[in-house]
Amino acid sequence: MSTHSHNHSHNIDFKTAFTITKEPNSHIKITGEIPYEELAHERAGAIKSLGKNVELDGFRKGHVPESILVQRFGEMVILSEMAERAISHFYPHILEENAIEAIGYPKIEITKIAPNNPLGFTALVAVIPEVTLPDYKEIANVVNKSKNTTDISEEELESKIKEILRQKIAYERLQKKAQPNETTDLPTPEAEIEVPDLTDDFVKTLGQPGQFNDVADFKTKLRAHLEIEKKQEVNSEHRAKITDAIITAATIELPQILIDSELNQMFGQMEEDLKRS
Repeated sequence: MSTHSHNHSHNIDFKTAFTITKEPNSHIKITGEIPYEELAHERAGAIKSLGKNVELDGFRKGHVPESILVQRFGEMVILSEMAERAISHFYPHILEENAIEAIGYPKIEITKIAPNNPLGFTALVAVIPEVTLPDYKEIANVVNKSKNTTDISEEELESKIKEILRQKIAYERLQKKAQPNETTDLPTPEAEIEVPDLTDDFVKTLGQPGQFNDVADFKTKLRAHLEIEKKQEVNSEHRAKITDAIITAATIELPQILIDSELNQMFGQMEEDLKRS
């Protein structure tokens, strides 16, 4: 039982009185009947609404008596207006009570309408699409098997050390060239610079003063730093792989209304771009 602004309660169970069926492309169909007593509540409002622009000799606009309006419009016109008003009152209640997440406007079709009879109708409406998720734990397990190691190999460590040493020497040479009265050849490309031997003394000149005690200390700290970097890289790559696999295996039925609005947006954007260029 629910009430609305008309201050009368509906003697109807919105859950059981209407059939909700799933239709293709993320639509649902509501089918059912509205009791005639519910329609009768709408009669006065329907006649008033139909008569608000009627002008007749001897009457002010919008003040034509009901009996004259009924004669003028005929019973079927009034009944149709009553039906429209009843459906628009009922429709939000049906959505709410059945937890239907509708998108856009429904297509309403009246299937049965006659004086003193219940009103039969169907409403077809697009709903927020359901996403069917795959077994994501299973996907994660499969992807996990091919996860790259985050350990730093000896080769990786050695090549990083060489890179650091080359950069240091290239930098020092540039510093020298920047000093006045120095005439030297063009700088040697970094890749061709001969790498000096890694000694405890040389290591002490790297980084901040006092950052590295000796070669072993330098290697340990460098390895730890490289492992943190590699872990971040491998993890974000791995996460992306799992997400992509889940998206690929998930199914979603898009209602046409969403596709259309996306297309309209794209065309709008293209028009803008064309105008600009």
